[in-house]
Amino acid sequence: MEIRSYADYLRSLDDAALIALFESRSDLTSPVPSDIASLAVRASSIPSLVRAVDSLNKWQLQVLEAAAVLSEPFSEKELLQHTDKSAKFALAALVDRALIYLGHDGYRIPNNLRDVLGNEIAGLGTPAGKKLKLKDLESAPAASKKVLDAMVWGPPRGAVADVKKSNPGLKWLLDEGFVSPVNQQTVVLHREVALHLRGNKVHRELFTTQPELIGRTVEAKSLQLAAISNVTTFLRWIEEVLNFWGQQPPMALKAGGIGVRDLRELSQHLGVDTDCTSFIIEIAYISGLLTIDPDDRVLPTHQFDIWLAQPASVKWENLISAWLITSRLSGLDAAPMGPELDRSTASIIRKKLLSLLDSAENFSPTHESLLAAIQWNLTYRRTRGIPEEYIRWISREAEWLGVTGQGALSTYGQLVLAGDDLAVIDADLPKTVDHILIQSDNTAIAPGPLEHEVSQELDLIADIESRGAATVFRFSEASLRRGLDHGRTGEEILAFLKKTSKTPVPQPLEYLIGDISKKHGKLRVGNASSFIRCEDTALITQIIKDKKVEALGLRRIAPEVLICTHDAHDAMNILRAAGYLPAAEDSQGLLLSGPRIQRAQTKARPPRIVGEFEQPVREILEIAVRTIRTGEKSSAKQSTLRDISQEALGTLPRTTANETLELLTRHLSENPTKSLSIGYADNNGLVSHRIIDPLKISSGSLMARDHATGEVLTFRIPRITGVATL
Repeated sequence: MEIRSYADYLRSLDDAALIALFESRSDLTSPVPSDIASLAVRASSIPSLVRAVDSLNKWQLQVLEAAAVLSEPFSEKELLQHTDKSAKFALAALVDRALIYLGHDGYRIPNNLRDVLGNEIAGLGTPAGKKLKLKDLESAPAASKKVLDAMVWGPPRGAVADVKKSNPGLKWLLDEGFVSPVNQQTVVLHREVALHLRGNKVHRELFTTQPELIGRTVEAKSLQLAAISNVTTFLRWIEEVLNFWGQQPPMALKAGGIGVRDLRELSQHLGVDTDCTSFIIEIAYISGLLTIDPDDRVLPTHQFDIWLAQPASVKWENLISAWLITSRLSGLDAAPMGPELDRSTASIIRKKLLSLLDSAENFSPTHESLLAAIQWNLTYRRTRGIPEEYIRWISREAEWLGVTGQGALSTYGQLVLAGDDLAVIDADLPKTVDHILIQSDNTAIAPGPLEHEVSQELDLIADIESRGAATVFRFSEASLRRGLDHGRTGEEILAFLKKTSKTPVPQPLEYLIGDISKKHGKLRVGNASSFIRCEDTALITQIIKDKKVEALGLRRIAPEVLICTHDAHDAMNILRAAGYLPAAEDSQGLLLSGPRIQRAQTKARPPRIVGEFEQPVREILEIAVRTIRTGEKSSAKQSTLRDISQEALGTLPRTTANETLELLTRHLSENPTKSLSIGYADNNGLVSHRIIDPLKISSGSLMARDHATGEVLTFRIPRITGVATL
């Protein structure tokens, strides 16, 4: 088959070559083209070519630019002369991607590719309109050579005050045709001149190989200890964030996301900086553990409760799976959970970074060498390369998650990339403990990760003071009151501590628990706008006279009842700030001291992924190839039938309705298996060509199968203008 077009070249490819094309350019199968002609249109479209060019490494891009500079058709020898001998390997990769194809007279490139690469490819200007005497450049005046030296490696355009009043050096170049004016103030150096002065090389420097990774070797044991520590810490961070917001949910901003005040409050609670806190929030959000309710409250979902009950390996896998594919970057200067964090290249950069780390076992590369290697692999011309801060943020995120340890890829990261089971995490995690050690200063030490039930109970009645291999909890009036607000009694709290602690409960802590539990609920607040009641009239009198609560605007309506203009929530906060210990009650007077952990009322709504097309599995690609082949056969068949129909129609007699009926009747009786070509007039009198298989005649109409649609249609005999047997 002689290849005269891009579509012809694609038709010449076998199934293996088409599958290789689809593997490197997955957008070509979304959706699957109907035939080769449609595939050619899509593959040569600017959006598809932009994606294909962005997927090239720096060396492949240089070879493609060199090919775009050459006149078509060009040979492999010409391309190697303008680049390097190793370009033949890059040429094969470009042919596999159909960015260069072999026609009947040499290599060519798709029509729109030069538009994608730009007007001044590799800093070269436009070709000259006439043949130039390049040998005359050797005898050029010194002033002219100075102009050429400034323009030879680009940019090819130069600014002048006035072309008509140019200096002698530029005037000589203009007269010889080596430079041409673009307008009154701009001149351009022609492509042939620049290539000649460059020694027939398109690029000054060739980036034929990936930059070497430079760094240090990390001891395997230290690497794994750092990684498992990061895994444990991150899982605890997720749990702490969602438990904290389950009790005190923040309000989302109108524009979406978390406000600065709530972010700082959570950051202080966790004891980490706001960058790390933003990332933790984002991971919980994209994993479906956190969502924004219709009332704009940010709340954990019911999926979080399921997540808590799962093994650590499953928990971590859920988080990592979401992180690898998300298009969001938490390092951007925007609100966590907001709409401005999407970058389409994010997931591609993550996977490339991890694959580079995977290629160097137990090796921690420097940031600079890792950046150079990634930017060589992912050129991204449309965004002028990958920003340096993206690499820094993703490297930092991988370390927080435990995908890396001390900068090197951990065993868990290798398992994730290979798609293997992560059960090894459960075996590597330190064993959980079911006890604490209470100290005399109202603190308790957990000598390791606590069992889930103990940890949840302790979080209700104590605050975390420090984290590490051992966690330090502190008991305070506020923390104990929190436990009482969640339905625990003083006796239950004390019994839990005695059961859990390996050391005796100090007497001061017992007294503190007893004192708080006696005061808790003695003062009750409800909604009137709100009311305050207490059986102790002396305490009521004390509150009325207390200047710290003047903002409530209290009014005594009974010896034991006060009312105010604030709602119950605000009234309780003001009373607590003044040193009182109120408890809430409902409209029936019942004490509201049950669990108050809140969950979202709606399902999790993780953010959409804004990214490139995912590479389909091979089975899907094989189906796509079969579909295109089938469509191509159908298109060829329809084209042949149209030609036959056109030829037959030219010989169709003009028959009356009675003559047509007689011809059709004879055909059905004598040649019922043969197809007919007919002319058929529509409502507007326009005649169309049809290929049909007659079935029967009934009530002045012909029932036949139309080859174009495959359907059985009814043709009115008076509208059939002529009949011919095929």
